[in-house]
Amino acid sequence: MPNKSLRILIADEQHFHRMKIERKLNQLGYYRIAPVHSLAEMLSVVEYGCEPFDLVIINATLCTGTGLDLVAFCQDNQQICHTLIYDAQKAGLPALFAVQQHNVRISQARVPDQETLEGLMSRVDIPAHGSRRGHARQQGGLRA
Repeated sequence: MPNKSLRILIADEQHFHRMKIERKLNQLGYYRIAPVHSLAEMLSVVEYGCEPFDLVIINATLCTGTGLDLVAFCQDNQQICHTLIYDAQKAGLPALFAVQQHNVRISQARVPDQETLEGLMSRVDIPAHGSRRGHARQQGGLRA
């Protein structure tokens, strides 16, 4: 049974892509989803959020030409527990990446399909005692 309290952020310039991903997540039982259309909006929501996002799904092309190291940002940010970066080929990110074990997944797909999202949610939606979020809270590692 899906954990309906998981916080999910979808960042993509294309409204159609955001809606498509959100619908697929809704079909899997997840409804606490915040769609954003720009990198600036995503950075603001993550930085000023009162609690961490369990999952950030972001189109890699949002960061093209910005100088932001998206992988490092997501990996090192305590406000983000898991990340899926998709459309990575257009942004020049490799398909297989060393940070996969650090809760950052990279996909070459233009938009994640149902199978990809199901596999991702099986890693994200785990009991609270085993989540990165729970661990960060126990360690006092969340920013105010």
